[in-house]
Amino acid sequence: MSMPSASILHLGLDVHKESVVSAVHAGDAPQPRQVDTLPYDLGRLKRYLDRLARDGAQLRCVYEASGAGYVLQRAIQSWGYHCDICAPSLTPQRPGHQRKHNRYDAKELARYYRNGELVLIAIPTEAEERTRDLVRCRTTLQRELHRARQLVLKFCRRRGLRYAPVGSQACHWTQAHRAWLEARRTEPGLASEDQTVLGEYLALVQYTEQRRDALDRQLETMALAPALAAAVATLGAFRGIEFHAGLVLGSEVRDWRRFATATQVMAYLGLVPREHSSETEHRGSITKAGNAHCRHVLVQAAWAYRHPPRVGRALRARQAGVDGRVIAVSWKAQHRLHTLYKRLAAKRGVHIAVVAVARELVGFLWAAMTLSARTATAPARAA
Repeated sequence: MSMPSASILHLGLDVHKESVVSAVHAGDAPQPRQVDTLPYDLGRLKRYLDRLARDGAQLRCVYEASGAGYVLQRAIQSWGYHCDICAPSLTPQRPGHQRKHNRYDAKELARYYRNGELVLIAIPTEAEERTRDLVRCRTTLQRELHRARQLVLKFCRRRGLRYAPVGSQACHWTQAHRAWLEARRTEPGLASEDQTVLGEYLALVQYTEQRRDALDRQLETMALAPALAAAVATLGAFRGIEFHAGLVLGSEVRDWRRFATATQVMAYLGLVPREHSSETEHRGSITKAGNAHCRHVLVQAAWAYRHPPRVGRALRARQAGVDGRVIAVSWKAQHRLHTLYKRLAAKRGVHIAVVAVARELVGFLWAAMTLSARTATAPARAA
C-alpha cells in the first residue's frame, strides 16, 4: 500500500565502521515500520534512501556523534535528504533496561527523534572541521613534547644526574639546562648505553619541538583569516588566554551566539556541577560532559587569576586594537575572578577554586564574544 505523499519517515541510524542499522518510523506508529542492516557503503545507502522516498515521503535521518564523523551526514544532505547528529551523552536511557544492541539503538533513536527528545549538535562546515583538527594536532604535539621531556628528566634522576646550577634556580628546559644536558650526553663517566639513551631522548625532544614550531607558524597564518581573527583577538584580551588558547576556543565553540545564556556555554563545556536534589540540594564535582579541549585551556587560563589584577606587557600587546568594551569586560573579570579565587582557595583548596574560576571565566568570555551581536540587535533609543 502506498503512503501519502506528505508522509514523513524518521530514520534512526546506528552507524558502525562496517555497517549501518536503520530503523524507519512512519507517523505515530508505536513500533518502527522496518529495521534494516546495510553495509557502510555510500552508494548502497543512497539507493536505500531513494527507495524509501520513492512515494514522495520526506526523510529525516539522525545518528549519534562518534568516530564516524560527519561524512555520512554530509553525504545524506548532498543527496537531498535531511540528516541530524545528536549528542550520545544526552540520549535518554530507559531505567532498568539491560539488553542493548544495534537494532535496539536504531529503533530508540528513531523513536526519540520523532518525539523531539534528542539533543542535536551544531555541525561544523568542512573548513571549520579542518581548522579544528589542525588546532587539535598542535595540542597533541604539545602533549607529546611534555612526555618526551619527562622521559629525559626521569632518566637523569635514575642515573643520579642532578641539575643544580650555582647561584640561580634550577629551572628545566632553559638554555642553560639544555647545555647541561648536552654536556651530560658526552660525559666520559657515563656508560655508552646511557649516552645512547639520553641522546635518543634528547633527539625526540628536539624533533617534537621542531614539528610543533612548524605547526605554530602555519596556525599563525591561518589565524589571520577573518573567520578566526576576530575571535582570537577578542579572546586574547583576557588574562590567561594566549594565542593557542584563543585558537582552541575559537575553533571548538565557533559561534558563541548560538548559546542564549552564559550558563548554556558552561554546560556545553562540562564545567557545571553535578546535582542530585529532591527536597535537599546536593551538588557534586563538575560533569565533564562537554568539550575537553576547551575545558583544559580554560582551567590552565584560570590559574592566572590567582595573581592580583594587572595588565602586563603581553596582555597589553594582545589588547591593542580590541574594542574598548571588551577590554572593560576583561578588567572586570580580573577583579571578580581574583576575589573568587582567594575566597574559595581559603575554604575549599586551590584546585576547586581554579575550576570555579574557569567556569566564571566562561561567562565573561561569552559576554565579550556576544557584545557585537547584542549591539546590532538592540533597538535604537528615541531622540
